[in-house]
Amino acid sequence: MTKNTTIFVCSSVVCFWMSAAEDVCDVAFSFAEERDFQQVLNICSDAFDGLDYMPVTFHRWLHEPGRLIFIGRMKDRVVAMESALLVDGGQTVVLQGLRVASDLRGRGIAGVLQRHITDYIRHHHPEVSAIRLGRGDRPSPQTFVKYRLVAKEVILSLCCEATDLCLFVAELRSRLSSQSDSTPNSPVILNQQQAETLILSDHVVSNLLPSKTIINDWEPLKPVEANLEVLRRRGLTWIVDCEFEPSAISLCTTPYAVAHRHDALHFNINIFGHSLASVCAVFLAQLETLLPSLRGYLIFYTYVNPEVWPGLRETCKNNSNVSFFKDYCEELILERDL
Repeated sequence: MTKNTTIFVCSSVVCFWMSAAEDVCDVAFSFAEERDFQQVLNICSDAFDGLDYMPVTFHRWLHEPGRLIFIGRMKDRVVAMESALLVDGGQTVVLQGLRVASDLRGRGIAGVLQRHITDYIRHHHPEVSAIRLGRGDRPSPQTFVKYRLVAKEVILSLCCEATDLCLFVAELRSRLSSQSDSTPNSPVILNQQQAETLILSDHVVSNLLPSKTIINDWEPLKPVEANLEVLRRRGLTWIVDCEFEPSAISLCTTPYAVAHRHDALHFNINIFGHSLASVCAVFLAQLETLLPSLRGYLIFYTYVNPEVWPGLRETCKNNSNVSFFKDYCEELILERDL
């Protein structure tokens, strides 16, 4: 017998009539509040190999300008959430933090939540013309019917004890020095004003940014003045291979505690550029900058152009007890018109 699914939408309550053999589930949507924190953590407990950022971002997100956090409830239980961040001067919404309770996945709750968000944005923010998001899995063909691919980065993931990172940095420094055919540029740490000027420059936008998109972790932004305030909130460390017309520009998040291990820290480095030597140089510089503050067990992801990933991975093979956390992983930036 073919199972028919009918969805009825009634204001903020969405009713799923699955079949005569299945329960009727009522999901009510509202904005998240501080009191939802523990229940949000309950639906995040199995996410991202213990690297979920939600425990450290939920409270910050609640108070971030331009961000709305939507919660889905069944009776008194939080079963889903997702946030929408207004960027690009209010022209775009970036969807982040989609979570669904593990025992309710595959029932269409995520899709209905996103439709609820879309309807809300259309009604309350008619100036928004596009929705953008990052995906780390392999999207289905149906996804590409709705979304267009904007940009792609490949992730190099490494893990180690903080004490071993010192050895890795020394080994990497020695290897890069021996591979250099000429005197290399010394990477430069940029102050905020320098970083903001450079990231909007024609040289960086046209030659380095993937599809002219600033990608900080999983947050895709257009290189426009209105997005600089979003970047300022992130507490990023900016490093380039040279101050003027660089071949690589990088930004690194502040390390944060994750549940992977009791003493684990996670951080992300995005590097924009096509020159392997320059990408390696700023990667090393970011690690050297972080070294004094790192303790415990480290899991760090570096996002780079697909063409330099094989070379960076080969460069990072080591004798310093630094391991690859995962193999090949992609981050896809998708967009659709609203």
